Amino acid sequence: MERLKELRKLRALSQQELADVSGIGRATISRIERGETGAHGRTLRKLAEVFKVDVSELVKGAGNG
Repeated sequence: MERLKELRKLRALSQQELADVSGIGRATISRIERGETGAHGRTLRKLAEVFKVDVSELVKGAGNG
C-alpha cells in the first residue's frame, strides 16, 4: 500500500515508530507497504486514526480520487 508508506514518510516516522503508536506489528506494516498483505478492518482504522485521514484515503491513495 504505497499511500501508507507516503504518509509515514511525510510524518518522518520509521516503521517501528508507526508500529509503536498504532499497535500494529512492525513486520505487518512492512508487509502492507510492500504489498505482500492487505490491510483490512481494524488495521485500516488504526492506521487512519494515526494519520488523521479517512480510511478511504489509505485505500485509494494519493491522486486517485
